[in-house]
Amino acid sequence: MFKDYGYAEEGKLGKPYNIRLLKRLAPFALPYRKGIAAGLLLSIMITLFDLTAPYLTKVAIDRYILASYYRIAAPAGSTFPDLPDLLRPYHGLMETDMARSAWYISGTDMKKIDRRELHRLRKMGLLSSARFYRVGPEVEVRDFQEWSRSAADQMPDGSLMIPYSLLRHFSEKQILTIRAKDVRGVTIIAAAFFLLIILSLGVGYAEYFILELTGQRIMLDIRLRLFATMQSQALRFFDRHPVGRLVTRVTNDIENLNEMFKSVLITVFKDLFILTGILIVLLYLNWTLALICLALVPVIFCLTFIFSSMAREVFRELRASVAKLNAFLQERIRGIQVIQIFVREKSQIKAFARINRENYRAGMKQVHMFALFMPAMELFSSLAVAFLIWHGGGKVIQEELTLGTLVAFISYIQMFFKPIRDISEKYNIMQLAMASTERILEFMDTRDIIPEPESPKEAAHTGGRLIFDGVSFGYNKNRPVLHNISFEVNPGETVAIIGPTGSGKTTVVNLAERFYDPDQGSVSLDGVDLREWSNSRLRQRIGPCMQDVFIFSGRVSDNISLGRGDMSMEAVARAARAVNALPFIGRLKHGFAHELEEGGASLSTGERQLLSFARALAHDPLLLILDEATSSVDPETEGLIQEAISHMAEKRTTLIVAHRLSTIRKADRILVMHGGRIREEGTHRELMERGGIYFRLNRTGPAG
Repeated sequence: MFKDYGYAEEGKLGKPYNIRLLKRLAPFALPYRKGIAAGLLLSIMITLFDLTAPYLTKVAIDRYILASYYRIAAPAGSTFPDLPDLLRPYHGLMETDMARSAWYISGTDMKKIDRRELHRLRKMGLLSSARFYRVGPEVEVRDFQEWSRSAADQMPDGSLMIPYSLLRHFSEKQILTIRAKDVRGVTIIAAAFFLLIILSLGVGYAEYFILELTGQRIMLDIRLRLFATMQSQALRFFDRHPVGRLVTRVTNDIENLNEMFKSVLITVFKDLFILTGILIVLLYLNWTLALICLALVPVIFCLTFIFSSMAREVFRELRASVAKLNAFLQERIRGIQVIQIFVREKSQIKAFARINRENYRAGMKQVHMFALFMPAMELFSSLAVAFLIWHGGGKVIQEELTLGTLVAFISYIQMFFKPIRDISEKYNIMQLAMASTERILEFMDTRDIIPEPESPKEAAHTGGRLIFDGVSFGYNKNRPVLHNISFEVNPGETVAIIGPTGSGKTTVVNLAERFYDPDQGSVSLDGVDLREWSNSRLRQRIGPCMQDVFIFSGRVSDNISLGRGDMSMEAVARAARAVNALPFIGRLKHGFAHELEEGGASLSTGERQLLSFARALAHDPLLLILDEATSSVDPETEGLIQEAISHMAEKRTTLIVAHRLSTIRKADRILVMHGGRIREEGTHRELMERGGIYFRLNRTGPAG
């Protein structure tokens, strides 16, 4: 019982290529491709909203908040016709003051001129450093014309170019009147911001709902597929895998996969959209500054790659330790009675502390990795922003870059590093999910099943004849349990198997029920090898009643019928009556509709055994197999069962494995096993007269 769990190889499918695992999951997502496509489309829309916001900020600052012009004036002594050859490339960007031989270019358009040309214009004294504000001809301000002739430049369309230094002489009301167009522009952009927020809220809700719905449906399918796979496995599979590990697969691992889908998979695509969009916008705004700011990106991606390769093993170790904890807890809780009887609580606490410590160490490895990686990501992000403020701020001071562009750059750079940080933060979820995916696929790929024949055969005559012919078998190939076993159980005959513990009695039952296939020889029912029967038809012919009775939580009737919809209540009641279970069922508060607790905790051992008898008889089997079915009941209940067995055996083939000799004395034949072989065969009287193993078992007591 107190074994050491071997999990060292768990989850090892070779090098875990995440792309390969995602491809394996693709068939589950294919039926929901419309939902996934809708989620991706909504993610693209949200990305466009996110990318629009900083650009609107730039427009608001450059076009409205800091709307300004720069003067390009003719050199002293030159006339207007002398200038076109020098300034012809920029005529489309400028407004002309014919009287003063001067041109004005907006700060927004300044960035379209090559920096070398700007430097040449400044060196020649043509480009002024002072900023001007353009007042349209439609603006009327009292006393404006009195000083405009000397302080402002009159444009041909009637507008004025006012130096920014003079705006301070206006009252607040006059400034609002002069800049009414800018106020309207800022108001429109603010309204656009508000509209973007509303749209982003609605689209974000739709995206989350669709992705959550699609993810839940995909996980529903995977969980059903995984449970169906487990249900189809042979007993060898469950011999190797503790219940806690199996429960972890269907619950925790599936949930990790769900978290990856809704929090990582679609988010990764969204982040890629954002990164691509930001790169395009930054290169459009100022490609030289963009390339300088993005110089750290290769370093960050290298750091992320190193982190991912180191984190993969840590997350696999963490998931294995969680499964180990679950398996340990499940086994100890189920065996708590044994632990308390033998006062082993302290030793189990120590064992749990050791496993818990392993889980703690695996968790701390994860913490240490993220404690180093996440601050490193923040550092690189801060360095990029700091460099941008220093370098870009200098460009703004030199009037080679607009303030709006710098603000937009800072927003986009911060936005650029956010998806990378998000990917890093969600790497925990992704790696947990990848480790869980490995484990889920490992179980789905397991084919430790009892194979169905390609062309199932049906017996010509169904009487329940069971034949073992030269059967050898071992749960471990190197340690055989049965050695060349041969015997026959005729229709309607009751044959008992007895022998000391470890002689192979239960193994014979497992082979008769085709929980395993023999390594050598054959087992046949009504002349057809069990391997040629369809599993469903074979199970209808056999009614097993095992020593360890399992009662499911639910109604009494459901525990007898096991959910078979084609079984009527009359058949359920008839089976209960045949095994003398009606008296105790009648004493229950709601009779057959009474709700039982898990494991039938409210029933006595004998009552649970009677229910298992009724369950075995409910579908009227041809072959009844009783594996030490009366070993745990009191003499009174045993008498009821013996009476029921006698009644059932009149028309059924019955194979009984028992250690109570009183149970088998009335059997037609008794097989005595020892060391995996049949040593004696005969009736009770014949075996007693022989004075062999059976005789000694009668003298020494129960046979195991």
